[in-house]
This record gives sequence, structure tokens and C-alpha cells, in this order.
Amino acid sequence: MVTGEFDEGPEYRTFRRRGTTDWLLVLTLDGAGHFSAVAAEPGTIVLVRPGTLHDYGTVGERWHFVYAHLHPKPEWLPLLDWPVVAPGILLLRPANTDRIAGHLRDAVRFQRSVLPQGELLSLNALEAALLWCDTQNPKAVRIDDRLLRAIELVDQNLKAALDVTDLARAANLSVSRFAHLFRAQLGITPQQFVERRRIDAARRLLELTTRSIASVAAEVGYPDPLYFSTRFRLATGTSPTSYRRNTVANDRR
Repeated sequence: MVTGEFDEGPEYRTFRRRGTTDWLLVLTLDGAGHFSAVAAEPGTIVLVRPGTLHDYGTVGERWHFVYAHLHPKPEWLPLLDWPVVAPGILLLRPANTDRIAGHLRDAVRFQRSVLPQGELLSLNALEAALLWCDTQNPKAVRIDDRLLRAIELVDQNLKAALDVTDLARAANLSVSRFAHLFRAQLGITPQQFVERRRIDAARRLLELTTRSIASVAAEVGYPDPLYFSTRFRLATGTSPTSYRRNTVANDRR
């Protein structure tokens, strides 16, 4: 994977008759560019398949964009099934690109990092960008943007005592309308969603850290470790201690 951010003038152009062996993703931040006859305007995200002729460059005086050349993991391929606008060229027009741009810039930043984990952090940031792109893909199951605001609130505040009223307020909906829309689109209640997110986060902490069960419980929003253990067992079929022990044992095999 190679990532970067360019701010190019009117002379910028790239031509590769046989394309490349990887995928190319480009999010235009400002100015404009083109991919053959496909316009790359601010807020558009272009995806070029491997082997596709590369004929792209600046339109006008400036083209400011962030890009990633990637060889996707197999599990990423469904995330790249975007609308086709020209042979080998796919395009998204998200309602808002702030989150996607933020993750792509994180991918650039981490790839340049001196941290030994930099490459993996960069891959994780790119995956997050692709997942947010998928929320805006008309070919995928779309989640209402108002619900995405509530989901983001949950992910950023797992420790908080969030209830349906808090989530409905984040979505700017009445409680009854929010609860109905949430269940219709995600298939579970908001309360069930919050608990799933907390249990998923607890699993990662149990797998990747040596924190005490009480510390893990508090980190994911359960001040009472006994109650946390009960909810964890109901969700996973095992206790937090057994889950950690089994995970460590499997890693050593």
C-alpha cells in the first residue's frame, strides 16, 4: 500500500497505458481533476481497477487530493463494489467526506510514522475509510445518515451511560421515530447495539491487553465488573476470564 496527499498545479498529468497491478483510490479535496472523461470534483471519490488505463490530471489551476494505491485484503473486495462510471473506473459521491478524508489522512500519517506499528495502523485507517465509503455506496445497504451520527456517538463514548434519549438527540429524531428507524435498518434495538459494541470492545481488550477484568469492564461502560461478567457470558457463552485464557491458549498453538 502507498498513500499520499498531493496539491498539484495545471501541469499535473499521469498516463499509464496498461494501468497498474493495484487499485487506485483518489478523494478530491479541492480544485478538480479528471480520469479520462470522468470528472473528479471536490467530494468525489474515484476508484480505478487494476489494469485500467491511467489517464488523469488536473482540470483548471489546481487539484488537491489524497490517494491510496492498494492491494486489498480478500475481505475488502465487497467494499470496492462501487457504481461503474467508465470501463475500470468506479465513483462515489458521499453526502459528507469529512470522516473518509480524516481516515485517509491518518493512513498517510501512519505510513510515514517511525512507529513499528505504523504500517498496520495505516492499513487500519484505510480499512476504516473503505467502511465509511461503504455507508455511502448506493449498491450497498444504506444506513440513514442520522443513525450514523448516533452510531458514531456510541463508538466515541463507550464509557458513557448512553440511553435511547441520548442517541435520538444525536440523530435529531424523536425517541419513538429513532427507535423504529434503528430497528428497521439494523435489525436490533439501540440498547442491543450499544451492548454489542461494548462486548466487542471488551473482547479486543481481553485479547490484546493484560488489564484486569474490572479495568476492562470500566473501559467499555460497565462500572460493576460482576454485572459486566454476567452480560459478557450471556453474549459469548463464556466468562471474561475464560475467554482471555482460551484466546491466549489458541495463540500459542
